[in-house]
Amino acid sequence: MSTSFTWRVANLERETSDGYVYTIHYTVDAKDDTYSAGAYGSIGLERPESDLIPFSELTEDQVVMEWLLPKIGDEKVQEVHAALQAQLDEQRQPTKASGVPW
Repeated sequence: MSTSFTWRVANLERETSDGYVYTIHYTVDAKDDTYSAGAYGSIGLERPESDLIPFSELTEDQVVMEWLLPKIGDEKVQEVHAALQAQLDEQRQPTKASGVPW
């Protein structure tokens, strides 16, 4: 069974004077055929030295693929995926339970 991971932008914080985006708030959703798990995070961005892309012209794909994932780095992305996969695995085959035997 295969797990899909979807990185999405939940919100962007920006300066209104020029549209400079300084914080990305994001979600990561993990899903397999039956179960799902999710995570939320945020990451700060440095002001670019090149011209800013107008805020109204940004796309979610561009922010995720060109800003968010490179800033987070491959190792951290793999850590997030592994943690979410562990949650799915726990849902599928629980290692802990609560309740009473009667």
